[in-house]
Amino acid sequence: MTTRGLVLGAGGVLGAAWTIGALAAVREHLDWEPETADVLIGTSAGSVLVSALACGFTVDDLLDTQQGKPDARIDFDADNDTGGALPPLPRLGIGSARGLVGAALHPWRVTPLGALSAAMPQGRGDIEPIGRLVDAVLPDGGWAPHRRTWVVAMDYDSGRRVPFGQIGQPLAELRDAVMASCAIPGWYQPVTIGKRRYVDGGVCSPTSVDLVTRLKLDEVYVLSPMTSTTFDAPTTVAARIERRFRRIVTRRVLNEVRKVAATGTKVTFLGPTAADLEVIGANMMDPRRRTQVLETSLATSASALAA
Repeated sequence: MTTRGLVLGAGGVLGAAWTIGALAAVREHLDWEPETADVLIGTSAGSVLVSALACGFTVDDLLDTQQGKPDARIDFDADNDTGGALPPLPRLGIGSARGLVGAALHPWRVTPLGALSAAMPQGRGDIEPIGRLVDAVLPDGGWAPHRRTWVVAMDYDSGRRVPFGQIGQPLAELRDAVMASCAIPGWYQPVTIGKRRYVDGGVCSPTSVDLVTRLKLDEVYVLSPMTSTTFDAPTTVAARIERRFRRIVTRRVLNEVRKVAATGTKVTFLGPTAADLEVIGANMMDPRRRTQVLETSLATSASALAA
């Protein structure tokens, strides 16, 4: 029997829309239900989708919610519950003085984005709607029925990557872990679990696919909306800056992919194509483009897998 892993990466509102389209394409290509993967790993927007799959919901359920169908099993307003395309003004001051000092003293332990996140002020955005979404898929609380579900966040004061749900990691309710994984520094407040503060796991890695290195799986499917191997030619300054950042992020993820592939695991990696990027634009948090991003991903992801 083939053992499979599914890794869903960070990417904001539009990243979630793109990933749902890619999930539908993977399901059709393999004739396989993604929620049955042996291990599920989610970061930021990917953690939201992974939590639904890990609680027994299907790709069709995610599509119904994303398309705003009135009979959708998951109650979530993707246009309004995410707080809009721009964050509220952040608080004054450094977000994590301890994190900044630690990054200065031990720079090899913290990613550059982790150090920058510690220096940023704390956000004022409300992350609670994400918690309510998890409540909708897991009403009784606790952890997901799919026990090998890992939700990645970053310890704000140490810069350490924390895959909640993995043996040996801090204990957390699924809702808290997902909120922490989605807490973009400077946009949302850090999420406190136990006595520690956590922020978006994408600060450490957009996918954390290297977490499966020791599992010796047969196959891993990585859907990463923040990374691309083909690019468009945007005309706006904001989009050009985003594409520069995207290239840097892509190199990191591909390095992780190579580590996993070196163990003998077959890795299938999907990211937005140039056609997807034209629709996404510069702001991954802009819900106005959500429907078009989903429709484009349904087509481009299917073509990429066929190729």
